[in-house]
Amino acid sequence: MMHNRHTKIIATIGPASAAPEQISALIQAGVSLFRMNFSHGDYETHRGVYNTIRSCAETLGQLTGIAADLQGPKLRLGKFAAGSVVLKTGQSFRFDNDQTPGDDTRVYLPHPEILSVLKEGHIIFLDDGKVRARVIATHQHAIDTVIESGSGLSDRKGFNIPDIVIPLAALTDKDKKDLAFALELGVDWIAQSFVQTPDDVREAQALIQGRAKLMAKIEKPSALNYIVEITELADGIMLARGDLGVEIPPECVPSVQKRIIRSVREAGKPIVVATQMLESMIDNARPTRAEASDVATAVYDGADAVMLSAETAVGQYPVKAVEMMHRICQETEQDEMYQNMMDATQPDSLHDASDAITMAAHYVAEDIGAAFIVTYTTSGSTALRMARMRPDMPILCLTPDKNVARSLSISYGIKAVYAPETIASDFEGPARHAAKIAMDIGLGQKGDLFVMTAGVPFGTPGSTNMLRIGEI
Repeated sequence: MMHNRHTKIIATIGPASAAPEQISALIQAGVSLFRMNFSHGDYETHRGVYNTIRSCAETLGQLTGIAADLQGPKLRLGKFAAGSVVLKTGQSFRFDNDQTPGDDTRVYLPHPEILSVLKEGHIIFLDDGKVRARVIATHQHAIDTVIESGSGLSDRKGFNIPDIVIPLAALTDKDKKDLAFALELGVDWIAQSFVQTPDDVREAQALIQGRAKLMAKIEKPSALNYIVEITELADGIMLARGDLGVEIPPECVPSVQKRIIRSVREAGKPIVVATQMLESMIDNARPTRAEASDVATAVYDGADAVMLSAETAVGQYPVKAVEMMHRICQETEQDEMYQNMMDATQPDSLHDASDAITMAAHYVAEDIGAAFIVTYTTSGSTALRMARMRPDMPILCLTPDKNVARSLSISYGIKAVYAPETIASDFEGPARHAAKIAMDIGLGQKGDLFVMTAGVPFGTPGSTNMLRIGEI
């Protein structure tokens, strides 16, 4: 099941894809990591899905990753007496702390923290931006607005406020319970929603305590101001363009995407682009041309992974959506312009011995036309350093830790293999070992050249100090 593609695919599990046969088909179609959305479902359901993914992946001989996506402090309205209301441009509308079901003049806002930060002139977006309201007056327990666009609202729709750091805890009580449960299951990644500041990431890392990798989701404009610090603290970044695309002008999203991908890649962390990538495939067997271009743009920008949300969770064509995303990624990577763009945006050296070896291995592999690059790693850092270079050949990562192998499932070009065998600490033993595994998994054939990096003595984290050219 070797896919000739470096960019990884993440699929969200839901009612349309939770059956064992669907999960197996999605893995075979090219999914590297499954996202379990903790905004929906109960613990019994999540446990069943987790066990099914692990079982299917093992049957297929794959180290497929699993991420638990925490709901976070998503802002939502209360309910309406009639379930929904019709609005008119120019009308007045109030948000208050009265839990009585709303009507076409007011609705309950179950977030009193917001009342203290909103000021006259602030813009409020509702229902993913379909309704826009401007604040005209604030009171101790209410906000008066005028509707500037939009024609209706229904129960529990989302509430977005651009350009304001909202005084809400990044991890709600529900998130903390969900986090503990997900860690008990043994997920490989925790995705933290609505990160606003570096302190939000610190709080999550303190609770995780190294038991899983942490992915900070960038979906609040305030997080953009701290992207370097957030990236340094997190293990990976997800650019979640849903809420972010509501809170910043749409014309700014492409440049923000490019800037974040470049920044995270330079830091040597995986960067995932998500939300509405093949949205029309929820109901249709083919995407729009614009959607295909959107996926390709993320690949051209240098993303480690692209993600499907509702397309695989509740869509009618989950496997077709993955197959389509696979073909788009593959075709884009085969474009001569793609590798030129990756080479033109090579990150600067990190100025240490391990990085120097990694950069040298990349250039040697290019010069000799190597079929693949081998990294031996215990922590995953060596493989991530190599992925940062975006080589045009696969990275065979050999590690004695299954958790490390699964966590690398979203990183560019890495084929992680669980290799617990004790390797001789000379130059010949590791090379023979790597060559045999490459042959076994179909990554290379007799006569192929490869470049290998490792640390001597073997098994010492962060000690990459060897570069070797080998031949199968």
